[in-house]
Amino acid sequence: MDPYVLVGGGLTTARAAEALRAGGYDGDLMVVTTEPHHPYERPPLSKDYLRGESERDVVFPLDEAWYREHDVVVRTGETVVGLDPAGHVLTLSDGDTLAFSKVLLAPGSTPRTLDLPGGDLAGVHYLRTIDDSDRISSRLLEASLEGVGRIVVIGDGWIGLEVAASARTLGLDVTVIGDGPHPLGRVLGAEMSDFYAGVHREHEVRLVRSARVTALRGVDGRVTGVDLADGTHLGADVVVIGVGATPNVGLAEAAGLDLRPTALGGGIVVDGTLATSHPDIFAGGDVASIPSAHYGRPLRVEHWAVAQETGAHAGRAMLGATDPYDKLPYFYSDQYDVGMEYTGWVDVQAGYDDVVVSGDARKREFVAFWRVDGLVVAGMAVNVWEQMERVEELIRSRRKVSTAELEGFAG
Repeated sequence: MDPYVLVGGGLTTARAAEALRAGGYDGDLMVVTTEPHHPYERPPLSKDYLRGESERDVVFPLDEAWYREHDVVVRTGETVVGLDPAGHVLTLSDGDTLAFSKVLLAPGSTPRTLDLPGGDLAGVHYLRTIDDSDRISSRLLEASLEGVGRIVVIGDGWIGLEVAASARTLGLDVTVIGDGPHPLGRVLGAEMSDFYAGVHREHEVRLVRSARVTALRGVDGRVTGVDLADGTHLGADVVVIGVGATPNVGLAEAAGLDLRPTALGGGIVVDGTLATSHPDIFAGGDVASIPSAHYGRPLRVEHWAVAQETGAHAGRAMLGATDPYDKLPYFYSDQYDVGMEYTGWVDVQAGYDDVVVSGDARKREFVAFWRVDGLVVAGMAVNVWEQMERVEELIRSRRKVSTAELEGFAG
């Protein structure tokens, strides 16, 4: 029988390989990844690993010995450029072909780039891979030691703010540029976005809002600053750009697999087992657009927990499991002394009723709830731990929850 092939070098493929072997699959199993590393997870890349506080092995969920001991072939530094669903054949960038019985597509996402004058200057970085993190970390630590550590972060989403927190922790002078009125506004809405803005202001991070970058300036090929449309110039020794990511669906699109429209989040259409429109091809992680029974629509979520859970679920489904994927979205963030867990989903752009806070936001110990039509659709715990199971119970209850009940939640 031809091998099962896992395409991608992230946490999704690691968990799928683990699930396949744990589920009794003893056939040929292969991972193909563009990167020169075995599959790894990305959250530390903007946090402790970026700050030089953790060794490289912190990012690998399975060490190289595990793959050897479980007879999993890992082909690093190779890119799948063609997929023939009918012929069950993958084509690699070196022209080699690879027959498969079943395949999991988990190629992740690519950072969105800014087409700006000066975008190719030394000292301008995007953060996606472990090698990106190594380069940024080296430059941040160098700048910190030299005492000329001015970093400008373009983008005020999770990656941007986590990088900003790490840089500020290292003692650098940090400015964050956002194109909207609220950092994290597209995800959290104004109320909780302003909470995070306050956290960063307290740590002396400058937040520039509703701004548009027009150019990056440099001297002798190295970045020295950022120009804004209003004429402002910001000095910079390092620039990190984090303005979102685009799911890598090109392989699936060329193969004729069904894709989700952008209005519904984009990505590769999968069913509850994570099978695509071809029964022997599965998708997980950033690229998977998964039907949510709870929210009544497909969701595509680019967070660690989705990579973790969809990898394991796809591995079991490749062995014949038919139970539908029913996890609520979950993610976390650590910035300074503020640890956060979030579960659920809310379409901030479509609007919500309100945000109810239980606890004390001034002390940074609280749980926040988003309500739509009186129902709790999402919850976020800040420096209050082991509450996600209770939050999920409220979300799944599908009942109208009073403000008084929510305010007493953390009591």
